[in-house]
Amino acid sequence: MSPTSGKAIREIKVAHSPDSDDAFMFYGMATNKVRVPDVKFTHTLCDIETLNRKALDGVYDITAISFHAYPYVQDKYALMPSGGSMGDGYGPMIVAARNISPDEIVKHKIAVPGTMTSAYLALKLFAPDIPTEVVPFDEIIPKLLEGKYEAGLIIHEGQLTFNKSGLHKVVDMGKWWRDKTGLPLPLGGNAIRRDLGPELMSACCGALRDSIRYSLENREEALQYAMQFARDLELQMIDKFVGMYVNERTLDYGKDGREAIVTLLEMGHAAGIIPHKPVVEFAVAKTAIAAN
Repeated sequence: MSPTSGKAIREIKVAHSPDSDDAFMFYGMATNKVRVPDVKFTHTLCDIETLNRKALDGVYDITAISFHAYPYVQDKYALMPSGGSMGDGYGPMIVAARNISPDEIVKHKIAVPGTMTSAYLALKLFAPDIPTEVVPFDEIIPKLLEGKYEAGLIIHEGQLTFNKSGLHKVVDMGKWWRDKTGLPLPLGGNAIRRDLGPELMSACCGALRDSIRYSLENREEALQYAMQFARDLELQMIDKFVGMYVNERTLDYGKDGREAIVTLLEMGHAAGIIPHKPVVEFAVAKTAIAAN
């Protein structure tokens, strides 16, 4: 029972990736800096492709997903109005062990981090016939260095570290998308189960927004928390990566951000990559109770 209201505590199962940007984003909720009355948030960490697959079965109440995955789960989930990661002229990259031109790369098999990722959707819009093979995201760079693949599609912090391994950038999908559409590239968002009902959905959406705001306003402590999930990166690199994907646009997508999501998914549907017609719907957030 809640000590303040006498109501039973409702457990809300939250899942997100163990990446520094997600950890930074959920810091306030994970450490009870941000709370919702009569709600207990429990957190599970999984790689994004696993979360995309689990969302098909509605496993978690709140889950990080790739935007590419949303049309497959839109009957069960609405998008939360905060928590999106967008590449504003940058994003996932095709990289190779040697200097290959974008025209030549389409002839080679690409290691990809999952077929439901937004990076994969952007890749198939860029080069529909390019052959791909799924490899866990954190194994792509090592396998390129071993010579197992000619090229790979890298996501997460690999976007900042690939050149240390001597790899070459072939195409930055975020820049390609910006040049093509004039919009940021939507990568990952957060979705919430519709069957929680409007009131609880709104409260949880407010909590996520306030959690992001808390981290942005208390950056140093949130970065220290995120470091434990950052795969041995230095603080300066974590700060740079978080800055790329957790910012004012993460608090609110803005008009162009929402347009970008619809555009990406509709282009994916028109190209035959996404079989379901996307119906993008956002839940509405209300202010949650924040406490230090």
